Amino acid sequence: MAFPWLTTTILLPVAAALLLPIIPDKGGKTVRWYSLTVGLVNFAILIYAFYTQYDFSQPGLQLVESYTWIDQLDLKWSVGVDGLSMPLVLLTGFITTLATLAAWPVTLKPKLFYFLLLCMYGGQIAVFAVQDMLLFFLVWELELIPVYLLLSIWGGKRRLYAATKFILYTAGGSLFILLASLTMAFYGDTVTFDMAALAAKPYGQTLQLFLYAGFFIAYAVKLPIFPLHTWLPDAHGEATAPVHMLLAGILLKMGGYALIRMNAGMLPDAHAVFAPVLVILGIVNIVYAALTSFAQRNLKRKIAYSSISHMGFVLIGIASFTDLGMSGAVLQMVSHGLIGASLFFLVGATYDRTHTLMLDEMGGVGQRMPRIFSMFTVCSLASLALPGMSGFVAELTIFLGFSTSDAYSLDFKVFVVILAAVGVILTPIYLLSMLREIFYGPENQELTSHEKLVDAEPREVFIIACLMLPILGIGLYPKSLTEIYDATTHSLTSRLRASVPTLVAQKEQSKSDALTAATAAIAPKLPTLTR
Repeated sequence: MAFPWLTTTILLPVAAALLLPIIPDKGGKTVRWYSLTVGLVNFAILIYAFYTQYDFSQPGLQLVESYTWIDQLDLKWSVGVDGLSMPLVLLTGFITTLATLAAWPVTLKPKLFYFLLLCMYGGQIAVFAVQDMLLFFLVWELELIPVYLLLSIWGGKRRLYAATKFILYTAGGSLFILLASLTMAFYGDTVTFDMAALAAKPYGQTLQLFLYAGFFIAYAVKLPIFPLHTWLPDAHGEATAPVHMLLAGILLKMGGYALIRMNAGMLPDAHAVFAPVLVILGIVNIVYAALTSFAQRNLKRKIAYSSISHMGFVLIGIASFTDLGMSGAVLQMVSHGLIGASLFFLVGATYDRTHTLMLDEMGGVGQRMPRIFSMFTVCSLASLALPGMSGFVAELTIFLGFSTSDAYSLDFKVFVVILAAVGVILTPIYLLSMLREIFYGPENQELTSHEKLVDAEPREVFIIACLMLPILGIGLYPKSLTEIYDATTHSLTSRLRASVPTLVAQKEQSKSDALTAATAAIAPKLPTLTR
């Protein structure tokens, strides 16, 4: 029997978290090093399993592990990864380990903080790895509890409001996952929660549409998609730096992953109907969030709306019906996970020194903090999709994929590309103006004379350097990432393209039937009219 790599990486952080309460540690130093060691060991296991067990050329599931739970309902502990989930599992291990290091200054209840951080580690890997719908729903729900507590205990002044709003939005959306999953499981002659078996069931067109809508509402909250996005700026506005990194780097990607895995992968006919809606919502996300970010004076909320804008490109890529577009969607999720985590970490580092998030109260701190100024500039350039960085490759791939799609008319594609380009133009405007107001503007004497206004320490430089390496690596050589998932996304888009002509044929048949019915209704009256 093969070694259970995925089960180990899911359960190891959780098991290690359970040992935290018995570790003798008053100041929190031992707890920090213990948690960081667990994170590094778990990430090392992921890397080893990836390089020794994963085959890039195979589109199907790999590292599959299945253990029976309840025979009567075919419930199993079933995990596995393919090209869609493997990059996000690696991203989870990478970001969470760096977030553990970013949490070094936390002194309030450090054992509880790191306990929640490690539980999130295992839970987020499980979301990307499980292959059973009921198990997926359980880990999706359990993962919300650590986020709620991390916001409500260690957040800012309005932390209870932000945490409550987060849990209401996400838990409310999760109910649609449960309802859709149960409907799929009990539909037909067999009862099963296995994702592969559910995808093979012959659902009718109407049922597919209802199931798709249910899943879409849940994942639209998590991605987030307008108008279900308002929890994100509030959550980011009150979170600490390590929680920022987990929210922007991993949590949002859960919505995009599930949208591809379940909506597009399991309900392709319904996806063909909803795809234009996804494109329109993607455009709304890009333009609306970019304009809102431009108007924000709170630094955290500005970056939060920037994240919402960037997630709009993921929707367009998912709805493109092309290999390039779907590849760009996955690439954008990984890219934004890295860039978003770096920006929010720097926002937290800046706030720790200036004790303000309002741009009007900042200015002239570049000379006092040259390293933070340099890192903030580089990360902002990555976010505005500077050529040579991962954001540029991701957005360009999505543009090319959608532009070459034969599922939409030329007029619609031109309309979408022009509006998306508006968002691309707005991004450097609000990011560069943000840099100017923080670092270049007239000096605020209260800030520049503050004794705590010190430059980045080695730990902070190391975290940003670790994030920038893959951002630059993917930007200069995107194949290093795309080869992981190319086989999987190609297989998925092939199935999605097959559903487009079927949908067109159904529409044409409906028109033909309507014309035949109308002719049959009119025909008996024709002789009378002739007379």
